[in-house]
Parts: sequence; C-alpha cells; structure tokens
Amino acid sequence: MITVVVPAKNEAGRIVTVLQNLSTLQIDQIILVANGSVDSTLHEVLQIGIPKLQILYFHERLGIDIPRAIGAKVALAMGSDVVAFVDGDMVGTFADSLTELIDGVLIKHLDMALTNCYPSPPRHIERYNPTFQWRLNLNKELGLDKKINLATPSHGPHAVSRRFLTTIPLRELAIPPVTMALARINKLKIDVATTIPHYQLGSSLKTNVHGAKIIETIVGDCLEAISVFQNTPRTRQWQNKTYTGYHSERRFDVLDHFLTGNPLCLK
Repeated sequence: MITVVVPAKNEAGRIVTVLQNLSTLQIDQIILVANGSVDSTLHEVLQIGIPKLQILYFHERLGIDIPRAIGAKVALAMGSDVVAFVDGDMVGTFADSLTELIDGVLIKHLDMALTNCYPSPPRHIERYNPTFQWRLNLNKELGLDKKINLATPSHGPHAVSRRFLTTIPLRELAIPPVTMALARINKLKIDVATTIPHYQLGSSLKTNVHGAKIIETIVGDCLEAISVFQNTPRTRQWQNKTYTGYHSERRFDVLDHFLTGNPLCLK
C-alpha cells in the first residue's frame, strides 16, 4: 500500500491543485491533515470528491511538521508500505518525481528517499541563508554529504519505508532532521531518489518574517539532530544563540494524545 500524507493550513486556492495532481498517481490513499485553517481550505477539499482521499481535521494549529507525524501514524495503522510527504502548498507538476521517490523505496529498498532541490549550487544570495550550511553540517556529521549533498527531509517531497516507520518513534517525525539522524543510527538506507529544483515545487511565497522563522526552525532542527547522533543532550543552541523559530509552536501535546488516542476523521 502506498500513501501520500499532505499537511495543509490555510491553503485555499492551492490545495485542490495539489490533491488533484496526487490523485493521478498510482497510489492507494491520500491522507490530508487539515489543521488550523481560517480560510476555505476544508470547504474546497470537501467539494472535490477524490475517492482515495482521507481527511484528518484539527481545528487548532498543529505547528510545522506535527501533521507529518500524525499522517504517518494513520498510514502505518492502515498497513502502508510506503509513505510519501508532500506539503499542501506545492502546486508544481512533479508526478514523475513522486513516482521516483516511491520507487526508491519499493525498488531500490531505500528507507528514506529524498529529493535533491538544488541540482545546481544555491544562488549567491541564498548562500547567506544559514540553513544550507547547517544542512551540510548535519549531512557531514552523518557521513552522508557526498551521497546526498544538501538534501533533507525538511525540504521537498520525500518518502519513507514501513521499516522506517516501525523503527523510528513516530513522535520524532515532527523534527524531520532528527529522523534522519535516528535512521543513520539504526543503519537504515538513506539516499536521494529524485531531483526537483526548488522553484519547480510551486510553493507559495511567504513573508520575510516567516522566512526568518523557518530558517531558525531548520537550523535548530539540524542542531538537535546532530546532538541526537552524537548521543549528547538535545540542544538548539550554537554560539550563545538558541534557534527556536517555529519549534515552540509545535503541538507535541496534541501529537502525544493522538498517538495514543483517536482522531476526528471526515470522509
């Protein structure tokens, strides 16, 4: 069974395109984790009538990446062998690449199949973005830099195996770089399975404030992943600065309840 998990918050005008693109794939189900929307996201989704679509609805905002863990829990419980993750704002047309990610798990037996979003080096202005350096720092620490370069489960679609989901605690999926560190510790197979240049993802444009918080979130996540891999106390601090970003808004309390309870489902 092949499942795609799609987190969505306030994606009206985009989410239908994302789901329609996914519905053309040879997959068994799409799990939409709709959360915290104050626009017409849910209304639009309920109008499209895709048979393979399952909806998990949360009135409250779950925070970045928490929906991935929730969707993975449901996918695993339903018997999925491959679970792919696609953000709810990615309106780009990359069906072939998603198929390559899935084949990376099914055919190449990868446990984490990643997307290379930078087949060319980042532009000069992007090189000042510290996420690139910390993504590379983490990949070097894991001994993966020569294989995957800047690839990360925090950027672009990716897919994981059932073995991955039964080996890595599902709670950790809420901090994607940590899952890569844990996969490496557990000797799971990680590699790039496809290429989608960043601009082809079709992600929505965000404010500068949002961009700055995303940078801090990913840097903090990488720092935390490095400490996990080194078996030292988890930290998001580097040179007297703590990289929090959106991390404090991740609703681990809701996730913990979900992992032991029942969701509110809409069909």
